[in-house]
Amino acid sequence: MSNEEFTAIAQKYMDTIYRVAYSWTKNSDDANDVTQDVLIQLYKTTKDFESESHIKNWLIKVTVNQCKMLFRSPWKKMEDIEAYANTLGFEEASHLDLFQSIMNLDKKYRVPILLYYYEGYSTAETASLLGIPEKTVSTRLFRAKAKLKDYLKEE
Repeated sequence: MSNEEFTAIAQKYMDTIYRVAYSWTKNSDDANDVTQDVLIQLYKTTKDFESESHIKNWLIKVTVNQCKMLFRSPWKKMEDIEAYANTLGFEEASHLDLFQSIMNLDKKYRVPILLYYYEGYSTAETASLLGIPEKTVSTRLFRAKAKLKDYLKEE
């Protein structure tokens, strides 16, 4: 991979990598570290990618694996979600409420929501990226929507 190809891919997918990492870690510093590690792995890889979707899938899979490795660290800490949410600048208050509700979900619900609704992956693709059965993804999406509905009713 040439430097120009790497730069183009990194610029195109850096935000996606960061969003997946942040939804997993709930910490901007950790998400930045994971993003950097994933991009380093991309730079070092000798893998031939078949298409744009193959690159994106590979990057998300590597991001998930990096996040899993990070959680094994004894230094893992959580960040205040409200402080990060305030830096995002949502246009409507309802978007902020939805973001905070999603971030209050357990990790097993947060990440499938992000991949399915924000990144546009199907349940089968989400299952493949997370290494879990497709029915499990469907169940987690269903339960996450129910929990979000309850959270948003309370507010």
